[in-house]
Amino acid sequence: MLNLSKEGLTLLVQNHYGIVIVAMLSIGIASLLWKVWESTVSTDEDGIPGQLGLPFFGETFSFFSASYSTKGCYDFVRQRRKRYGKWFKTRILGKTHVFVPSIEGAKTILANDFVHFNKSYVKSMADATGEMSVFSVPHKIHTRIRRLLSDPFSMSSLSKFVGKFDKMLCERLDKLEKSGESFRVIDFSLKITFDAIVNMLMSVTENPLLEQIEKDCTDVSNSMLSIPLMIPGTRYYKGMKGRVKLNEIFGNMIVRRRSGEEYFDDFLQSMVERDSYSADEKLDDQEMIDNLITLILAGQTTTASAMMWCVKFLDDNKELLDRLREEQLSIARNKPEGASLTLEDLNDMSYGFKVVKETLRMANVLIWLPRVAMNDCIIDGVEIKKGWLVNVDATCVHYDPDVYKDPRRFNPSRFDEIQKPYSFLPFGAGPRTCLGINMAKVLMLVFVHRLTSGYKWKLDDPDSSLERKEHIPRLRSGCPITLKLLNMAK
Repeated sequence: MLNLSKEGLTLLVQNHYGIVIVAMLSIGIASLLWKVWESTVSTDEDGIPGQLGLPFFGETFSFFSASYSTKGCYDFVRQRRKRYGKWFKTRILGKTHVFVPSIEGAKTILANDFVHFNKSYVKSMADATGEMSVFSVPHKIHTRIRRLLSDPFSMSSLSKFVGKFDKMLCERLDKLEKSGESFRVIDFSLKITFDAIVNMLMSVTENPLLEQIEKDCTDVSNSMLSIPLMIPGTRYYKGMKGRVKLNEIFGNMIVRRRSGEEYFDDFLQSMVERDSYSADEKLDDQEMIDNLITLILAGQTTTASAMMWCVKFLDDNKELLDRLREEQLSIARNKPEGASLTLEDLNDMSYGFKVVKETLRMANVLIWLPRVAMNDCIIDGVEIKKGWLVNVDATCVHYDPDVYKDPRRFNPSRFDEIQKPYSFLPFGAGPRTCLGINMAKVLMLVFVHRLTSGYKWKLDDPDSSLERKEHIPRLRSGCPITLKLLNMAK
C-alpha cells in the first residue's frame, strides 16, 4: 500500500488540483443524475423514444463516460439503440439530440444544408476549430471561405502533392524497415500526414517550429471531445491554450509574409497576396488562422486513423491483402526504378480504391454528422423541432444490413456495384461535402501502394479495444507492426 505523508498528500493535490476538482464534481453530479435517471421514464410524446434526464445535464456524463472508455463514444449510441430502437433522442450539454439512422433521413438533412439545417458541434469541437472556421460559419460566409480554400485540393495542386508525399513516405518506410523495430501505425500516420499537410499549407518543414505547431495542434485535437470548462490540467484547458499559441504563431507568419520578410510558394502565400482584392475575394487574418487550424486537424486525424484501420483490416483478411498486393505490384513493375507515383498511377488502382472505400465505410472516422434544425420539420416521417440537433448516424447507415449485405465483413468488392445515394458518408454529402475528399484518397492510395508493394508486416498486438477520449475511433494499441522487405517487389 502507498503511504503518503501529510506534506506529500498536499503536494499531490496542489499538482493535480484541476483533476481533483473535476473528479469530485463528477462523482457528486453523477450520483445525483443516477438518482434522477432511476426515477424518470422514457419520453416519447414526440414519437421519438429516449431519455432526456435533468435540464441541461441530461445524459452528458453518460456520453463522456462512453468516450473515456475503451469501447469509444459510439457505445453511447449503441446502448441506446438496444434500449429504444434505431431512432432515439437524448440531451447532451443542454441540447436535445436526435440520432437519424436512415439514408432517407441523411438525404433530407444533407441535401438541405443551409436551407432547413445548419452544421452544429458540441462546444468543445466548435471552440477547437474557431468561430471563423469553414465548419462553423453561416451560409454566406461559408460559400466564400470554401471557395477560397479550394485551391490546395484542386487536381493541379494534388498532382504536385502526390510526388512529394510519395518521396516522404518511401524514405520513412525504408528507415523503419532497416531498423527492424516495431512501430505504431497510428503514430506513424499521424506524423507523416501532419508533416505533409503543414508543408503544403505553409511550407514549415524544420524544427523547432514544426514540433511546436504539432504539439499545439495535438492539444487542440485532444480537446475536441471534452467537457468545456477552463480548469487547469484538463484536456479542454490545454486545447484552448494551444489555440492561443497557434493564433500567435500563424499570426506572426502572416505578418512576415505580408512584409516580404518571408516568401514561400504555398497556400498561405496565395492567401496573403489577396490583400488588395475585394472583401469577397479574400480572407481576413482570423479567417486564415482558424481555417489553417481546421484544415490541419480535419486532414490529419481522420486520414491517419483510416490508414491505421486499413492495415488492421488487411491483416485480418490475408486473401484480400494478396489480391491488393498483386494489383500494386503490377503498377510498381511498370514504373522506372525509383520513380515517384503520379495521379495517373493512382487512377489505375481500381481495387486499391475499393479497399480505401471499404476501410472508410467500416472505420467510420466520422461516426455521425451533426446538424441543427432551423425550423420544425419532418425527417423520414419523424417530427423534429426547431433547435434540435439531428445527427446523421453514418455508422448506423454503414452497418445497416438493408443497405450493405453482411456489413461487418470487410469486402472491397461490394463497391463493384454502384451504391445507393447517401449510403456512403465518410466525407459527408451535399453542399458541405468534405473539401479534402480527394486529398484523403491520394494520401491513402499512396500509403496502400508503398506498404503492400514494398513490404510484408507482422501485427504485434491484436488488441481490438479502442483508445480512450478520442473523437475519432482508434485502436488503443495503435496497431503496432514490424516491416519486412518484400523480395518480390520487382
